[in-house]
Amino acid sequence: MSLAPDSMLGARLPQVAVVGDGTVVACDRPSVAGSVTQRACTFCGSRVVLYPIGDALHLVHGPVGCAAYTWDIRGALSSGPSLHRLSFNTDIRENEVIFGGEKKLLRALRELITQHQPKAAFVYATCLTGVIGDDVEAVCRTATAEFGIPVIPVQSEGFRGTKKQGYSAACAALAQLIGTGDTTGIGKVSVNILGDFNIAGEIWTIKSYLERMGVEVVATMTGDGRVDAIRRSHGATLNVVQCAGSMTALAKMMQEKYGIPYIQVSFFGLEDCADALYQIARHFADPALLARTRQVVREETAAVLPELARLRTDLNGKVAALYVGGAFKAFSLVKALRQLGMRVAMAGTQTGAQQDYEHLKGLCDAGTILADDTNPLELAGWLASCDVDLFIGGVKERPVAYKLGIGFCDHNHERKIGLAGFAGMAAFAREVHATVMSPVWKLVPRRARHAARAELPVAPVAIEVAP
Repeated sequence: MSLAPDSMLGARLPQVAVVGDGTVVACDRPSVAGSVTQRACTFCGSRVVLYPIGDALHLVHGPVGCAAYTWDIRGALSSGPSLHRLSFNTDIRENEVIFGGEKKLLRALRELITQHQPKAAFVYATCLTGVIGDDVEAVCRTATAEFGIPVIPVQSEGFRGTKKQGYSAACAALAQLIGTGDTTGIGKVSVNILGDFNIAGEIWTIKSYLERMGVEVVATMTGDGRVDAIRRSHGATLNVVQCAGSMTALAKMMQEKYGIPYIQVSFFGLEDCADALYQIARHFADPALLARTRQVVREETAAVLPELARLRTDLNGKVAALYVGGAFKAFSLVKALRQLGMRVAMAGTQTGAQQDYEHLKGLCDAGTILADDTNPLELAGWLASCDVDLFIGGVKERPVAYKLGIGFCDHNHERKIGLAGFAGMAAFAREVHATVMSPVWKLVPRRARHAARAELPVAPVAIEVAP
């Protein structure tokens, strides 16, 4: 598989590799200037992590565009308070640039806290307030003393780095809440779920499995999150981390400070979801818990396997590409697509680490293109050259697929379909099937030229559901 002319990749050439050619993907790098990266800024990274905490006030200290860009940025559902869905903003303008915006920030906090009575408040610093030198921390200390609730600054000025640095800022903000609540009544078989954001209600699906297993969920960070639960989360005995890129730093902090071990899992796809539940059960070393876990996995897989087999008959041999934020999604998607009989021609992430790409190499077939922090021009070139039937990404990748006449499935945080858990795998398969098999693609000129393309046979893959 040819990557692209060197003139196209330029300085990014080391960040792209082909499985089987012996090259190593360079990663953890700042985006190349002018490449129009698919990454987001530091502020956006912090906002997407903290946003789903439903009973907290979220105030963006910056221009209105920053708040508009990230308003309702996740399809994060709440079982109770929905204060997080109101996008409050101090609307910094020329006057504040000249004279400072601290007084305006304090006025906004006083008005909003008085009106909405939140359990806590997060104040997001943005590029402009960082440039003019507003002391956001001092204003937050004043508001905390005045109202008696945690008012936490989130040092997320966009120029500090990429979305990944925003995750760190969000974890630092959460760390100020953790350890401030009463842990009375928390059992020994208890977990916190980190790095799931309740997209389309997925955290409720995961919690239902754990409840059937007999595992107590103390706090969810941050899907359907609550301030009081987060404050007492240090009483749990295990942290279960799904989105490693956003929450591993917090898990490590809690391990060092409170002695809570953590495991990294994924609840996407049959194989990974079953493995995640078994990892949790094995951690507590309780035979009865393990038996209940086997029963949950057995019942849930039996419910979805017939439908997956039916859909596979149409999808067998189809070709997919994927570009996602966190590497854990890429791992699970490759396995899930293989379960549907599909081949992955290209896989990339925004925030993958070196070990992530090495693991991805082991999952993908020879010739698969791996890319770190790619851009629309590169994506378009690879999708066209690989002649893919399906592209999986987020809202920023959708236009690339549609302009090329390629089916697209959203696996990012704006989606409205729950894809986690066993039932989520069935929903994912239905969406993939409906997209790939749509008759509209026969009308696309590029597809019409390749209508007679031979389907590549794909050997069946068994799912291991035993511990």
